[in-house]
Amino acid sequence: MPDLLSAPAFTEEATALAEVSSHTSTSIATDPAATPEPAPRPVSQRERIPTIDVVRGVALMGILLMNIASFAGPWEMYINPLSVGNHRTWNLIAWTLRWVLFEGKMRAAFSMLFGAGVILLTERAERRGARNVADIFLRRNMWLVLFGVLHFYFIWIGDILYWYGLTALLFLYPCRKVRFRSLFIAGVLVLALGVSADIYIAMDGVRAHRDAQAALALQSAGKKLTQAQQDAIKKMKDGDDRHKKLHDDDLKAMRGSYLDQLKWRAQWGPRFQATSYYKFGFTDVLGMMLIGMALYRMGFLTGALSYKTYGWTIAIGFLISIPINGFESWGFIRDNFQPDNPWWVLYQLGRLTGAIANVALVVLIAKAGLFQGLTRRIAAVGQTALSNYLFTSINCSLLFNGFGFGLYGKLEYYQLYAVVACVWACNLILSPIWLRYFQFGPMEWVWRSLTYWKRQPMRRSALEEQEALAA
Repeated sequence: MPDLLSAPAFTEEATALAEVSSHTSTSIATDPAATPEPAPRPVSQRERIPTIDVVRGVALMGILLMNIASFAGPWEMYINPLSVGNHRTWNLIAWTLRWVLFEGKMRAAFSMLFGAGVILLTERAERRGARNVADIFLRRNMWLVLFGVLHFYFIWIGDILYWYGLTALLFLYPCRKVRFRSLFIAGVLVLALGVSADIYIAMDGVRAHRDAQAALALQSAGKKLTQAQQDAIKKMKDGDDRHKKLHDDDLKAMRGSYLDQLKWRAQWGPRFQATSYYKFGFTDVLGMMLIGMALYRMGFLTGALSYKTYGWTIAIGFLISIPINGFESWGFIRDNFQPDNPWWVLYQLGRLTGAIANVALVVLIAKAGLFQGLTRRIAAVGQTALSNYLFTSINCSLLFNGFGFGLYGKLEYYQLYAVVACVWACNLILSPIWLRYFQFGPMEWVWRSLTYWKRQPMRRSALEEQEALAA
C-alpha cells in the first residue's frame, strides 16, 4: 500500500508511508547541562494528522490492485493480462481500468508519503530538542532494509521495503530542510532521468524487434540474409526462449514446495535487489519521495490548502493522466503486450499527474469530513500499514502458492479483483478492532522497539480503550 483535521494538527502527524506505517518521534531535550535528554518516545494518538493516515491507508490498499497480479501468476501477468486465462474481453477491461486509473499511482502516493514522513519524524524530534535524530533515522531505516530483505526472500518477491529503506539511508536525510520548490524540482529531474533511461531502452528494444521482423520477412521470401540480419533473428529468438524458460521456471517454483520457492527467490534476489535498484528503484522511488517531501512542505498532504486548490489539482491531474495512460494502454494492446515497446516513455508523466490528482481527491474528501465511518477505518489501515502490508503478502502467498491453496496462474485476470475485495475487507475490519486495544500494529511495535532498542508500551490505557470504543 479521507479524514477531517484541525489547522494546528497539520504540523503534528507522525507518519506517512514514509515507512509504510506511522512514524515515531523523539522526546524533548532540555538543557543537557541541567537534565539528561529524555528517552525518545512514539507519537501519541493526539499528535497524529488523520488525513495523512487516510491517504496512507488508501495508497496501501490501492497498491494491491497492481500487486495482485504478481502474487497470482508469472511475472509477465503484471503487464499482460492475456498471459493467463481465456476470457480476453473481461481480462482486457479489468487491465485497462487498472492501468489508466491506478497503475503506478498508488505506489507513487506510497513513496510520496514516505518522503513526507522523513520531515515529520525529524522535525518533531528537533522541535523537542533531541540530539540523536540522525541516529534514530539511521537505525529506523537500517531495520527497514532488513525487513525488506526478509520479506523478499521468505515471503514475496515483490517487496518494496528494501528499496525504501535503502533510498532513505542514501539520500533523504540531507534533504529534510530543503525548500519545497527545490524538492519538487529535484524530484521531477530525478524522474526525468529515469524517463531518459526508459526512452533509450525502449527505442533500443523497438529497433531490435523491427530489424528481426524485417529479417524474418526477407527469410520467408527466400532472400539471402546478411550476418547482421541473421544475428537480429537469433537475438529475438534467444530473447523469446529466455522469456519462455523464465515463465516455465516461475510456474514450476511457485506451484512447488516452500523450499522450491526459497531457491527461486535466492536465484533472483541479488539481481533484483541490487541491479534493478539502479535501473528502477533509484529514479522511480527517490523522485516520488522528493516530490512527497515538497507536497508536505507546502501543506498539500495535510489539507492546509483551499478547496479550490484541491479541486483544480484533481481536474488538471486527471485531464492529463487519463488520456496519456489511455493512449499508453491502447499501444500495449495494439502491440500485443510486447515486452520491448515504446509506450513506456509516457509512463511517468501520466503516473505523476494521476498520483497527485488521486491524493488531492482523498485529501479533499478528508478535509470536507465526508464518509467519516469509512475514512476512520481507512485511517486505521494507514496507521497499521506495515502490519497490513506484510499481512497481505502472507495471506496472498498462502492463497496462490503451491504450499497453500495452489491457485498460482489458475485464475483469470479479472477474477483477481474478487481476491482484492476480500483482502480489503479484512484490512478494514481487523485494523480498527486492533487499534481499540493497542497503540500500534504488531509490526509497528516491533519496528519501534528495535529502533530505540527498548521495548515500547503496546496496550492502550483503560481510558484510551474507552475513547476508541466510543469513536
